[in-house]
Amino acid sequence: MARTPIGLVRAEPEPPFEITFDGRRLTALPGQSLAAALWGAGILAWRTTRDRGRPRGAFCGIGQCYDCLATVNGVPNRRACLVPARPGDTVTTQEGHGHDRLGV
Repeated sequence: MARTPIGLVRAEPEPPFEITFDGRRLTALPGQSLAAALWGAGILAWRTTRDRGRPRGAFCGIGQCYDCLATVNGVPNRRACLVPARPGDTVTTQEGHGHDRLGV
């Protein structure tokens, strides 16, 4: 038995699956949050601020700071650090408040 965390607990994880980020295919693992999957792919920002368009990504990792907001499957303002990745999820960069129709 390999001396790895998975080997030590005799875990049998399910296979990885695909999600997309801004049209780019990425691999996610069962149990990962969307933020973790994006970080694992080297993506550190998936939102821009309202005022100056500055990039933002995960900061606190526990859903308190709201820096990790993303548009997930067409729904804006989802906290990527709290949303579990699911096969076929589509994540897109969220610009500003995520509500184009408000014109704010």
